Amino acid sequence: MRCPYCADEGSRVIDSRLARDGAEIRRRRECIECERRFTTRERVDDVMPKVAKRDERREDFNREKLIVAIQKACEKRPVSTDALEKVVDRVERYVQELGVKEVSSGSIGDRVMEELKALDALAAARFASVFRNFQDAGDYARFFDSLRATGGAGR
Repeated sequence: MRCPYCADEGSRVIDSRLARDGAEIRRRRECIECERRFTTRERVDDVMPKVAKRDERREDFNREKLIVAIQKACEKRPVSTDALEKVVDRVERYVQELGVKEVSSGSIGDRVMEELKALDALAAARFASVFRNFQDAGDYARFFDSLRATGGAGR
């Protein structure tokens, strides 16, 4: 592992811990050359299915893109970064467990909506406004009516 401070290749592991539901290993390392400490994270490289977009394009599943979309929906809401990471982890796990080579962006969006409804109703509405392409106040009213009807009002 290359040291981020001096770029030396030699380091030793001081501590290892499981992180994020056991899907990641966090290692605390010390550079043999400059003796500075740094943290690395190791994840299993899972083969994710392709995402079929509405315009029929296909692209690789992108965890970072999902994080950004959910962060935008939760901006200025009382939702912790840890809660956001857990949502992304659950959506990613859902996509993996489908066991298919291709998944529609719509099914990913639906899953994100369900997760956000349980977490924060306003964040879910923000996400829905983009995902479902809301055009007017009536779209929001119908969304909140359906939220109340299913009892998934979140916060």
